[in-house]
Amino acid sequence: MAFQVTCRGTIFPIQYSQNQGIAICDHNGLTEGLKIMKLPGPDHPITITANPKRIRVTSDGVVIAETTHALTLKEASYPAVQYVPRADAKMELLKRSDRVTHCPYKGDASYFSVVANGKAIENAIWTYETPFPAMTEISGHLAFYPDKVKIEEVAG
Repeated sequence: MAFQVTCRGTIFPIQYSQNQGIAICDHNGLTEGLKIMKLPGPDHPITITANPKRIRVTSDGVVIAETTHALTLKEASYPAVQYVPRADAKMELLKRSDRVTHCPYKGDASYFSVVANGKAIENAIWTYETPFPAMTEISGHLAFYPDKVKIEEVAG
């Protein structure tokens, strides 16, 4: 039998299976509205690998991020996503939004809008600031919606 420690320190026995996941406290530390943490596995594989190529993210000709330290996250049958270190992004062009979403495999995502050339592109970027333990590699990284910005591999 597995055990779960809640935010208030009470220990409750839980049933665990790969498909059901583990109930956890939400990002506000509340025990109400528990969220589910699922582990990647054969039914929902997730891989994270270093991308050796230079990745450039632009909007309206303005470089938002450029890095040779991107991580490529491949999740199940979804298209691969490039996660760029915050250190390689022009954070002064980003404005945190109020949007927050939850992924049972990665955790809670926060969002940023891009503000460049006098234009705002709402919620163009997401980030997992405190991802679930299986996804800690993407902490400190940003991911970009390819329909909102241009993401390209460029020569050295």
